[in-house]
Amino acid sequence: MLDNFGPLVVGAIGLGFLLGSFVTVRQGTVGVVTMFGKYRRVLHAGLNFKLPWLEAIQSRISVQNRSVELEFQAITVDQAQVGFKAMLLYSVLNHDEETIKNVAFKFIDERSFMQALVRTVEGSVRSFVATKRQSEILKLRKEIVDEVKDQLDASLETWGYHLIDLQMNDIFFDQSIMDSMARVVASANLRAAAENEGQALLITKTKQAEAEGRAIQITAEAQREASRMQGQGVAQFREEMAKGVRQSIAEMTSAGLDPSFLLFFMWTEALKHVAENGKGNMIFLDGSVEGMERTLREMMGVARMDKGFDRTQALAVGRKPPAP
Repeated sequence: MLDNFGPLVVGAIGLGFLLGSFVTVRQGTVGVVTMFGKYRRVLHAGLNFKLPWLEAIQSRISVQNRSVELEFQAITVDQAQVGFKAMLLYSVLNHDEETIKNVAFKFIDERSFMQALVRTVEGSVRSFVATKRQSEILKLRKEIVDEVKDQLDASLETWGYHLIDLQMNDIFFDQSIMDSMARVVASANLRAAAENEGQALLITKTKQAEAEGRAIQITAEAQREASRMQGQGVAQFREEMAKGVRQSIAEMTSAGLDPSFLLFFMWTEALKHVAENGKGNMIFLDGSVEGMERTLREMMGVARMDKGFDRTQALAVGRKPPAP
């Protein structure tokens, strides 16, 4: 009976040895093999051979990119509390054996590594923020990232990792600080709006004053031109009237008539014009013969005075006066 179990035992041992000799490592990971608790070698992705019952896979390490989100707070030099939300992207430095050994054995487990990583990032940010004022933080996002990268890269390389990227997704303050910052921005906007409105009003008033001044200037020039043309018209009217009267007197004199007849004619024409165009207005005129003679004498006296004025004006300018 025992002889029948012997081949079965040997077969079972052989099958167990065969099954324990092969191990599969997934893509994107490497296996760290130990023998009796001591590091022996690294297994890469695919089907690998190991000594059954002697070699053991101590850990499987991912060589893919990994990310972690961080949220922490820091204090500025003016005692303002600033909150940060960051995203850290990192990976194993390379596939070299020494690098894999560092990753596998530097920390007791993955939790300890993540704790050290997070505390290192927080410490770098806090030491940088502690030297800056609250009003400067929002403008120094890139400087904060550069500072953390410079300090974190050296530490990660000794642990077998490489920092790919660090992003500060959000920087926020206490509600009281946010409210005060909002009031500052609002007051600055109100001041800018007031300045713009003042400038616009000044420009409007200036342009309006310029337009009014130009309108007054144009009106004055038009009035002056109208007065000049009116004066020229009156002067031309008087000149033409004088020419007509002079011509009429010359013709009456050459015909042997008394020039005073012209005054009589002008008198009667004036009465006719007043009668036709009076429109109900009442004008008192002395229509008697004595009144007409008196009026004619007065008109002739005015004519003589005008003639004497013409002689005086001619003497003043050095010209030959007209004949009396």
